[in-house]
Amino acid sequence: MKLVLASSSPRRIELMRFLKVKFEVRIPLNVNESKVKKVPEDVEELAYMKARSVMKSADDVIIGADTVVVVDGEVLGKPRDEMDARRMLYKLSGRWHEVYTGVCIMGNEWVERFNVRTSVKFAELSEKLVDFYLKTGEYRDKAGAYGIQELGALLVERIEGDFYNVVGFPLRRIWEVLERRGIWA
Repeated sequence: MKLVLASSSPRRIELMRFLKVKFEVRIPLNVNESKVKKVPEDVEELAYMKARSVMKSADDVIIGADTVVVVDGEVLGKPRDEMDARRMLYKLSGRWHEVYTGVCIMGNEWVERFNVRTSVKFAELSEKLVDFYLKTGEYRDKAGAYGIQELGALLVERIEGDFYNVVGFPLRRIWEVLERRGIWA
């Protein structure tokens, strides 16, 4: 059995290492992440598509994940550019929003899909803080234009739920599935 993470995300790779298991990384192919309209179903489907795209062998156990931020029914994926990131940060300023991560874990003859939701409240953001944060470039390649595990923590006032879900990889739920499936004891 070969455990495979279907992701190019440095954050997911780092969190997988927390689990102290041997795994390899494969980059998902041809998965369009910009089509999320219905949450949480679409993030689960994207996680499935990512996992499916890297399946090579009957011995593979694949983990795929996708994360989005939702505020007022608007899905905030990864920002297109700095101006889009600025728009997202101001939209989140002083408000609660939801972070959804869809996960798919699959073997040759089985598939488990689930999603995890975490509520996050942003502080009231000053222009100075937004400018500072955008200059760091940390907003790139992150749903909602922030990463809570880095300087994005300065933007967050409070969370309710799984911290690692906000990072994009709900470790506890992933571990539960792998343990139940006998991937490791």
